[in-house]
Amino acid sequence: MEFRYLGHSGLKISEITYGNWLTHGSQVENDVATQCVRAALDEGISTFDTADVYANTAAETVLGEALKGERRESLEIFTKVYFPTGPRGKNDTGLSRKHILESIEGSLTRLQTDYVDLYQAHRYDTETPLEETMQAFADVVRQGKALYIGVSEWTAEQLREGHALAKELGVQLISSQPQYSMLWRVIEDEVVPTSRELGISQIVWSPIAQGVLTGKYKPGQAPPEGSRAADEKGGADMIKRFMNDDTLTRVQDLQPVADELDLSMAQLAVAWVLQNDNVAAALVGASRPEQVTENVRAAGVRIPAELMTRIDEVLGDLPETDGAKTAEGMPQQRLA
Repeated sequence: MEFRYLGHSGLKISEITYGNWLTHGSQVENDVATQCVRAALDEGISTFDTADVYANTAAETVLGEALKGERRESLEIFTKVYFPTGPRGKNDTGLSRKHILESIEGSLTRLQTDYVDLYQAHRYDTETPLEETMQAFADVVRQGKALYIGVSEWTAEQLREGHALAKELGVQLISSQPQYSMLWRVIEDEVVPTSRELGISQIVWSPIAQGVLTGKYKPGQAPPEGSRAADEKGGADMIKRFMNDDTLTRVQDLQPVADELDLSMAQLAVAWVLQNDNVAAALVGASRPEQVTENVRAAGVRIPAELMTRIDEVLGDLPETDGAKTAEGMPQQRLA
């Protein structure tokens, strides 16, 4: 495992970070989830990312149990706040002072820790003044319940405004958590340059494009049974933008590049996002311990420039690069 600084801070995190968005508390049994966390620890992963909304708080509980007994100082534990939790009451969502201060208490209880290393705004709240949000985050830091703050899926302008307020308040906004992969590059034109300027790193989610970049989906064929694309309960909707023959054919054409590097397709995808010097970590999840072991092989991989160029040539104009997609995907109002 290799480690990178998170933003302009002294905090180092594992460049492969374990995330439990779609698995813990929902898709896999708790004992298997614990096995996955143990596998991550065995492979040198020290950084774990979750959110209160995942499985309606159950994911935090599972992660807390799985990490119980580990030396807290050797771990970096991240969580997030914004989306509705609990009974979805009128104040059970958003980034109001009330919701932030109540949510951090719940997260700490479920994670069985006195503090989180990074507390993140899971989305931008259009209905709460940003000053109120950042003041609440600053108070969480001053209370010792979080060491640093971050955001997820904010635009470049929102990052700039939030960073300025955080600086005024004497706290460090050091991270951005966007979707990023070979197929989804919307952060490259605005978010990444702004982040470099401000001293903010990316912790990227879905580096394997929700499984598409593993190559397991073949053009003209039905998705494998049990795969996300075959999940009619929601997984299929999330992945459908990539499930067309043109995309799947070009992904298959990446296999020779992976072979040349002696990597699996999934490892190539994770290694690719880590070539971006503004990316501090790639978030990977797992439904089986062996998936963790496989993904970790992407750590420390250096893809030669000529192979990075070949990847671009294979994919052509296929990747989504429109920076406006970040704003388009943002909730325009609270969801409760």
